[in-house]
Amino acid sequence: MLDFRIETFLTVCQTMNFTRAAELLHITQPAVSQHIHTLEAQFGAKLFAYAGKQLTLTPAGHLVLQTATTMRHDVHRLQELLRQQNARRRLCFGVTLTIGEYVMPEPLIRLLQQEPDTQIRMHVANTADLLHLLDEGDIDFAIVEGFFPQQEYDSLPYRTERYVAVCAPNYPFATPPRCLEDLLGERLLTREPGSGTREVLERVLHEHNRTVDDFRALTELGNLDAIKSLACAGLGIAFFYEPAVRAELAAGKLRELTLEGGDMTHDFTFLWRRGSVFADWYRTIFFHLLA
Repeated sequence: MLDFRIETFLTVCQTMNFTRAAELLHITQPAVSQHIHTLEAQFGAKLFAYAGKQLTLTPAGHLVLQTATTMRHDVHRLQELLRQQNARRRLCFGVTLTIGEYVMPEPLIRLLQQEPDTQIRMHVANTADLLHLLDEGDIDFAIVEGFFPQQEYDSLPYRTERYVAVCAPNYPFATPPRCLEDLLGERLLTREPGSGTREVLERVLHEHNRTVDDFRALTELGNLDAIKSLACAGLGIAFFYEPAVRAELAAGKLRELTLEGGDMTHDFTFLWRRGSVFADWYRTIFFHLLA
């Protein structure tokens, strides 16, 4: 439904190579060049430039990319709405792991109790993958804990959560830890690079001029329950959003480490493509899912 020249432009942006774009589109390289020249004439601006042999986007090209990406997303959304005209309401969205496992069940239960015919598809992935799905039109919106380019997405703060350090109740510290630096002599149990929880931890450490490599030992796991199990067994310390360990803290399986500097908090953010014509609908869904 998008103009074929816009599709060509987006493919060139994906590959930053005219020949590779032609292969993906199954057209000739001169045809790709002609499509781009036509767009440049239409917009009255150069969209690409070369820095040496490397193809780059111009400032005008960046603006067209942001707008065209939103257009593609909205076309997918429109097609879905047309398919749903005589069908059940459908929500297709993405969330990061912590949000999916420990935040979304309650609002989804409430939504399905109110609207039992609604069909729901919830993708769970890291923030970068969710942004890609959003840009491609594969999901309508996302709720993330990680960081994102704010110039490309409209957003609303979904909720603010405490970010806490935890360990086993009888974890054998040589001296009771009072600040973040006092934890560096321990094994850190954490998510893999790219996860929202890991990104927040890296930001916190960066503020103290530290990295995860400053800990005595590092164990990276892609599963929150596995990290909690190791922490409960006294095999290291870990950082979680408070909802993820609420049950373990209440049961005495983990204890929170109170560190100097006050509570660490971070926002979970509800976001969609900036400039989308469906913005009002996304805001309505936001309030339906507000925890």
